Amino acid sequence: MRAVVLSDTHIPRRARDLPEELWKVIEVADIVFHCGDFVSFDFYLELKARNPNLRAVYGNMDEPELVETLPEVEVLELEGVRIGMYHGYGAPFGIEKKVLGKLRDRDVDLILFGHSHRAVFTEIDGVKLLNPGSPTDRIFALKRSYAVLELAEGEIKADIIYL
Repeated sequence: MRAVVLSDTHIPRRARDLPEELWKVIEVADIVFHCGDFVSFDFYLELKARNPNLRAVYGNMDEPELVETLPEVEVLELEGVRIGMYHGYGAPFGIEKKVLGKLRDRDVDLILFGHSHRAVFTEIDGVKLLNPGSPTDRIFALKRSYAVLELAEGEIKADIIYL
């Protein structure tokens, strides 16, 4: 299974739209994960229209309609991998431990998160953590980014793609 992982798109505040090259990847992905801070409900609807297999959580900058529609935390299992999703909170430095603490009792193999706008793929205490960064904003990061995640029979492979 091939997934696109996004976070912190902040549309239309930080950008009018995603780069066309990213839309092409989204449209052919098996699933799209968005880790919050869409900002606008309209952008959420557009992303869902381009890939109906969208799983998402809300972020701290999202409109009230998104907070009412999406969960704060989601846990699901795909291809033998138990995945937790959460946006994150607070200062961007050290966020990995905060996110891990939020999902520690959910028995997850992989945590997808955002908030810091900094792409990272790491492992702490046997749990893999993936933040795709932001495809539209470079605050706290040198480059804009997203991630491509491959899941197969319990195996996890992630690539951070810089724009």
